[in-house]
Amino acid sequence: MKVITQREFRNNSAAVMDAVEAGETYYVTRNGVEVAEVRPTPRRRRLTGEELVQRHRRLPTVEAAQMRREADEFFGTEDRVDSDDKGELPDD
Repeated sequence: MKVITQREFRNNSAAVMDAVEAGETYYVTRNGVEVAEVRPTPRRRRLTGEELVQRHRRLPTVEAAQMRREADEFFGTEDRVDSDDKGELPDD
């Protein structure tokens, strides 16, 4: 942890950000009073393809017919576009 003034932060921001990216934490002061903490954010590790596949396999299965019934119950069927509509717009 390093303590720097607002002026030092302003004048050396690129170097400070490089150090923060490398894991350093800075406390910035104004008139001798700490006003900010500049620290690296936690980095999330990217998942591999195999990890994504494993997560996908643990998801619950979805029954299309049940999902359609629930959607119709919630949204209604009046303005629904079905796959057999062939993209035609309703008459006004």
